[in-house]
Amino acid sequence: MLGKLILLFTVIPIVELFILFQIAEITSGFATVLLVIFTGVIGAYLAKSQGRIIIMRIRTDLNRGKMPGNELINGLCVLVGGALLLTPGIITDIVGFSLVIPLTRTIFKKYIKNKFSEKIRAGQVHFYYRDDD
Repeated sequence: MLGKLILLFTVIPIVELFILFQIAEITSGFATVLLVIFTGVIGAYLAKSQGRIIIMRIRTDLNRGKMPGNELINGLCVLVGGALLLTPGIITDIVGFSLVIPLTRTIFKKYIKNKFSEKIRAGQVHFYYRDDD
């Protein structure tokens, strides 16, 4: 796990910088900065609006006495996607938009559900109940 994190925090930023420099060569430095700002602003707006919708759905599910499992996964995807969209870079923007937009989010939701199911079946996920009363 540590190796993956080191790879994530070293290789991805270097690749992102390389891509941004390539875009700056093709267009201009100013256009590249505008692109980064534009995707950040649009991404923040999308994440906020999707987050509100998901919170409303979670409340609706809870009011009906239903566990909002799907909506919690949607919320996780939008949270991670929003953070990626605020991070400068093209790859992070593509993944971030994919997590925030409902149509493409379903791909990630299936993956997350499968991972959770595998870990539960393997006994790697433990649920703890704490009764404070």
